[in-house]
Formats: sequence, C-alpha cells, structure tokens
Amino acid sequence: MGKALIIGAGGVSNVVVHKCCQNPDVFEEICIASRTKSKCDAMKEKLEGGKTKIQTAQVDADNTEELIVLINDFKPDVVINVALPYQDLTIMDACLATGVHYVDTANYEPLDTPKFEYKWQWAYKEKFEKAGLTALLGSGFDPGVTGVFSAYAQKHYFDEIHTIDILDANAGDHGYPFATNFNPEINIREITANGRYFHNGTWVETAPLSIKEEYNFPQIGPKNIYLLYHEELESLAVHIKGIKKIRFWMTFSDNYLNYLRVLENVGMTSIEPILFEGKQVQPIHFLKAVLPDPASLGPRTKGKTNIGCVFQGTKDGQPKTYYVYNVCDHEEAYAEVGSQAISYTTGVPAMIGAMLIIKGIWKKPGVYNVEEFDPDPYMEALNQHGLPWVEDFSPTLLD
Repeated sequence: MGKALIIGAGGVSNVVVHKCCQNPDVFEEICIASRTKSKCDAMKEKLEGGKTKIQTAQVDADNTEELIVLINDFKPDVVINVALPYQDLTIMDACLATGVHYVDTANYEPLDTPKFEYKWQWAYKEKFEKAGLTALLGSGFDPGVTGVFSAYAQKHYFDEIHTIDILDANAGDHGYPFATNFNPEINIREITANGRYFHNGTWVETAPLSIKEEYNFPQIGPKNIYLLYHEELESLAVHIKGIKKIRFWMTFSDNYLNYLRVLENVGMTSIEPILFEGKQVQPIHFLKAVLPDPASLGPRTKGKTNIGCVFQGTKDGQPKTYYVYNVCDHEEAYAEVGSQAISYTTGVPAMIGAMLIIKGIWKKPGVYNVEEFDPDPYMEALNQHGLPWVEDFSPTLLD
C-alpha cells in the first residue's frame, strides 16, 4: 500500500520499524535512515526476510539538502520523524520540498534553549495546506495518545471537559543507580525546566518539581507524582471544548531525584558551553555520553508503565468523570520488539499515525495535532497493535 522513511535509529525507531514490518499490507517498503548507518543496518538484519522490504541510508537530519536527496531517491509516502526534536523543522522543510507527508512524536525545541512549544511548527500550517500535505504533530504517547484520549472523551462522554490531568507513571526497574528511559539530554532538559499548567485561560508557572501529589495507579500502586510542563497542554488548551484546567504529572523515585539534584548542583545538567581542554563542551552532552544508553535498558528493565488521562466535566448538565489509560509491561515489550516500554509506548503510536495517513483516514492538508482528527480509528488501532486501553468511570480525582 505504501512506503515510509523512518528517520532515527534509537529505541523508538526500533519499535517503529518492528511495527511497520508487522503490518506489511500497509508498509510495503521502509527505509531506516540515521547519521549512524550501522545502527540502521543492525535493525534491517534483525527483520529482513519478511514481506516488508527494508532499505537503510546515512543522513544528517540537520541538513535539509541531504534529506531532500534521500527522500527524492526513496520516494516515500510519509516520513516518520523519530530523530531529535531539534531536527523537526529541517525534516518538515524537506517534506515540503519533496511533496511527502510528515509525522513526529515530539514538538520542535531549539538546540540552545530548553523551551518546547508548537509555535514554530504551527507556523508551517499554510505551507502544508498549499502543498496538499499532512503534517501530524506529536503522534507518540504523551504527546499523542493522551491527545487522542482527550478527543475520544470529548466525542463520546462529555458535552464539556473542564479539567484534564495527564498521569504518566513508570514503575520499571533497570537496576542502574541512575539512567534515563529516553534520550538523556531531552529527558533532563524537560525535568529541570519550570513546571507550568493551564488554568482559566492563563498559564501558571511553578518551580521545577515543586508540586507533588500521590496517586494510586492501577496495576502499579501508589506513586509520587510531580507537576511538569508538557507540550500537549498547549495544543489541548486550544482544541478541547470548555477546558478550564490541564495539568501533566509524572512519577519519579526519590533515588532518581537525589541523583538529578546532585548533577544539577554541580553543573552537569547545564546546556551552557564551558571551555574544557581547548574545546567548548556542553556539560549535558558529556553527561549523556557517560550515562547508560536508553536503548540498552530493554533487557534489564522489569515492571510496568501506566499512562492515561483523568477527565472532569459535564454531560447533559450533570457532572461526569472519566479515566482512560494504558498499562504496558517492560518485559513483554522487550520480548516482542527488543525495546523497553518507554520506547514501545512512543513507537507504536508513531506507526499508527503514519498508517492512518497512508490509508487516507487521517489525511488532510495542513499541520495538525492528533486531537484534531476523529479519535475512533486511532483508538481501535491502539487495541490492535499492542497498547490496549482501559476505562474507569469513577476514578480517584486529584485536588
């Protein structure tokens, strides 16, 4: 049916590649491309021999001209961007230049500023409309599935949604004293930034990790959760009818936070370059180099994730609550695709977003967040492709 170019060769890419190969009727051909071609070749070697034809290529995703050459050579129907958020705009530019649809899992973030927001990518809306192309933003889990959950709740259960609490719990144990479950640079920049949430039409900023609650997660149990800013808050504040408050919460162990505070206190999480042995070095880049590679955590990680949304609002003039979530097992994810659950919960939705574009189900010119489309086909695909969801109509609510 179609061809996909997958840019990136980390843990999430590994999941996307596996899932595309599990659906050869949709993904007849794929090309895996990265700066490090050997990583792409290793994925190809594992999966070659099935119905999906696999190619690999070397490309610098910071270089639009290189991307254009690769896209023109392979001629995909869609580009699945699972590279770094810093590279979103160069890849979008290449898609516009070559007439190809675009999917990513995280919004653009400037390399030298730890601030992620949609304004840069939303500015491409008219360009994609004129080109007759679809750009689907944030088709991971959070952002991604959390937006689809919100659209599904709005379509089926609420006249108005007033409050959304997005809850992201990882109860996995990889055995290391300290490691991040995805790219350390992106992960640490996200956690050490100020918190922020939407309330009555304005944004309220908080000190990093200064707001803490406890929540009892199904299949995981009680965990400390901390308020962070996350990019889907920005798009949901625009697209969900009647919204008054949106917050994002994530679990962290005391051990993780203790290590993080020490690293921050000694300057190792800084993005400001320092002069070291005659070279300018960002401390966080050095830290990334010495920390365990997130892709190596798969065979070590045990436990589960639980990610979902708690909604409060009204239906037919009456108060209503609703909780929808997915539980993913690290060991089961690794047994299936060779990656732990953090990568799995991001990679599966990326494949689903691309699949819906190739099938023509989610395909219209412009730049869109996932909650702007009909959620039903996506929700059905989650159940079919490894991320089944659970509903609860009387959940525990946060203050």
